[in-house]
Amino acid sequence: MTHAADDRKFSVLIAGGGSTYTPGIVLTLLNGLDKFPLRKLKFYDNDGERQKKIADAARILVKERAPEIEFEATTNPAEAFTDVDFVMAQIRVGKYAMRSLDEKIPLKHGVVGQETTGPGGIAYGLRSIPGVIELVDYMEKYSPNAWMLNYSNPAAIVAEATRRLRPNSKIINICDMPIGIMDRMAQIVGLKDRNDLVFRYYGLNHFGWWTDVRDKTGKDLMPQLKKHVAKHGYLVDDDYEEGIEPSWEETFKMAADVYALDPTTLPNTYLKYYMYPTQVVKHSDPNYTRTDEVEDHRQKLVFGECARIVENGTAKDTGFKPDDHSTYIVDLCTAIAYDTKQRMLAIIPNEGAISNIDPTAMVEVPCLFGANGAERLAMGKAATYQTGMITEQNSVEKLAVDALLEHSYTKLWQAFSLCKIVPDAGIAKDILDDMIVANKDYWPELN
Repeated sequence: MTHAADDRKFSVLIAGGGSTYTPGIVLTLLNGLDKFPLRKLKFYDNDGERQKKIADAARILVKERAPEIEFEATTNPAEAFTDVDFVMAQIRVGKYAMRSLDEKIPLKHGVVGQETTGPGGIAYGLRSIPGVIELVDYMEKYSPNAWMLNYSNPAAIVAEATRRLRPNSKIINICDMPIGIMDRMAQIVGLKDRNDLVFRYYGLNHFGWWTDVRDKTGKDLMPQLKKHVAKHGYLVDDDYEEGIEPSWEETFKMAADVYALDPTTLPNTYLKYYMYPTQVVKHSDPNYTRTDEVEDHRQKLVFGECARIVENGTAKDTGFKPDDHSTYIVDLCTAIAYDTKQRMLAIIPNEGAISNIDPTAMVEVPCLFGANGAERLAMGKAATYQTGMITEQNSVEKLAVDALLEHSYTKLWQAFSLCKIVPDAGIAKDILDDMIVANKDYWPELN
């Protein structure tokens, strides 16, 4: 779809330019210039050295594929945020060193160690919030009409904080996990990709369920999908993609166990951490966690490929590919820029979207995206099982944000204790005390 009558071109800033996901976003933007034309592409990161490794390769990529686009990489907020239409935020406060502790500290106490769920997710949330708020403020200062698409993790806690601290800001919190799963659903039923599916979904971020999936003709695909998921989870053809770490294979397989708990819906993969924490811990190595896997695999691949591009002076034969979340982000930008009303998921104040859940909960539901941002669609009433799960987890997220804003040890202990992943308040306290020491450079002092 081209927009012939509209000759606007857009300026995009990637905040977190040093991320290993940045090359995928750049490629998606370059592949989609017919739908979403660019005049300028900028990177911003507070780690200039890390960003430079990615930016030097991206500069070559942009020059070869679209030399008319102005490219800039900077560590200066004023330069970065001036004259932008969209900010794509993907920051990791504390980088992999802190992520490693988010995973390893809970595991030391026999509890799931994961970057967006449980104690690790809460710890990461408290580090992320000030960073994301800082980006929102830079955007509003230097480009007050811009939109921010935030997919910095843990999206649920960050979204709760932005709802409270910047309620009128043009920030949309999004996540790529359901997108990746829907691409798999499309494969299972023999369709091209997620855009061929019409779906109903509700929950919190990394914590939701599909209640209905159809094709564009209205044919119900749930029976076929359920049959597959009951047996294989979200693994497709038992053939696991090359280039992705083995822990993901386990995650997609375990969707079968999560599905068994509620065969009326299809689950988000992350629910495995809440429903089967004992099994997850049993299969975890406290000395070699997901961070180690990423550093040994994805990070080496991405930085290695960037170095190769720079050394050869060309990106013509690059192995970089657009990925799930990058295609989703560009679709969102296009929908906002051209007011297309495309139906996509976002994390948004509930306000009745799930009729029997707290109206202030930041829920993940389908929305229509246009010039005014996201317009939530009503998903009706949550079933008893989902209501219980969502209410508990949302309380955890609210308590975590309370704890940060009030510098409250008790509220954070409550958040850790209430989390379904943590077996009791004593263990919650031990983990929290270790986390306080580990996060001393990032968290406020708790009283």
